[in-house]
Amino acid sequence: MALEPIISVRNVVKKFDGRAVLSGVNLDVFPGETMVIMGGSGSGKSTLLRLIIGSMMPDEGEIWVFGQNLCTLKRRDLDEIRKKIGILFQSGALFNSMSLSENVALPLSEHTDLDWGTIDISVNIKLDLVGLLEHAEKYPSQISGGMKKRAGLARALALDPQILFYDEPSAGLDPVTSAQIDQLISNLSKKLGVTSVVVTHEMDSAFVIADRMAMLDKGRMLRVEPKAWYENLRSGPDDEAAAWPLDERLIRQFLRGDADGPITDRRDTHLLERRLLGEELLPTPSIMPSRH
Repeated sequence: MALEPIISVRNVVKKFDGRAVLSGVNLDVFPGETMVIMGGSGSGKSTLLRLIIGSMMPDEGEIWVFGQNLCTLKRRDLDEIRKKIGILFQSGALFNSMSLSENVALPLSEHTDLDWGTIDISVNIKLDLVGLLEHAEKYPSQISGGMKKRAGLARALALDPQILFYDEPSAGLDPVTSAQIDQLISNLSKKLGVTSVVVTHEMDSAFVIADRMAMLDKGRMLRVEPKAWYENLRSGPDDEAAAWPLDERLIRQFLRGDADGPITDRRDTHLLERRLLGEELLPTPSIMPSRH
């Protein structure tokens, strides 16, 4: 029997100042999988993430999480949904005035009735999962960027979520630390069986952690496919790729970080001329090549 999606995005439209940031987006995420959402700056991937966690609502369409339509829930019911999810923010978003153990304990003290002894045990378990138990009493200012990411992940795990969201988990990290974070994400998914949704434009990371991948461009969902489909697209012969449909060639350029292709071709070559003449500017491409 086919699994029901744990997250289902249906025909979602989101506009800011009358401009569509997401245009009729559809996406299903199934229990236990790691879904990677890709796209360049301004493609709409972070907006999609915020919609799925309920921090904003779509202008059109529906978002279903755990079988409930977020667009129709009352605030109290939405808060209950949020207790079942964990979020690793791009910066880690730790409280600088708290130690790592205090940061991880905060969701437990705020949202449960557990006694402090039980909370302390849970905090130690979560810090051990991310390899930070020996640094439990340090403050964010005393640790590296990679350790901050891991501490943020420990806090995201505090309430034993069923879904984990990652917003650019490898951003700003050196290659070795980035690889460690990728390995940690993969290991936690296997050990805990959680569903993971990862927003990133780092292709090296995406191909390590993904089960399936979704590609956004200018608010439009181009393709949602298994990782193997994207791998074949990235590695296909150049002579065959030249005859592919535009969307596939666009995705291929993004995956490979090629300097030439449909992404760069659509840039306005007359930008300087029109700017000097004071004419209205066309929007620049949302997808920028990501080096592989």
